[in-house]
Amino acid sequence: MPNDIASNAIAKQIVRSGTSPAANYRAACIAKSNKDFLNKLKMVEEEIDETAHWLSVIMDADILPNAQVMPLYDESIELRRIVVRSITTIRQAIDADNQPI
Repeated sequence: MPNDIASNAIAKQIVRSGTSPAANYRAACIAKSNKDFLNKLKMVEEEIDETAHWLSVIMDADILPNAQVMPLYDESIELRRIVVRSITTIRQAIDADNQPI
């Protein structure tokens, strides 16, 4: 990243949002309930989405070449898809548990 105010601010945001999903996923793995797991996975999704946003800003503002950023952006989108699938699955399990017998 270039050494300017905007690039430094974006880089710091990416460091925060890009490292947070791993910690939040770890927390999800020791969740106390399905609802707790769901909430923690939603935090993972939000952080991955924020990272994708900042990567998109870098490309849109031509801060770095798209060819350099696009693989990271694509990876973040794929990770978000995986997490969203897991969220959908756990929501279905929660809904099934709440069905009257």
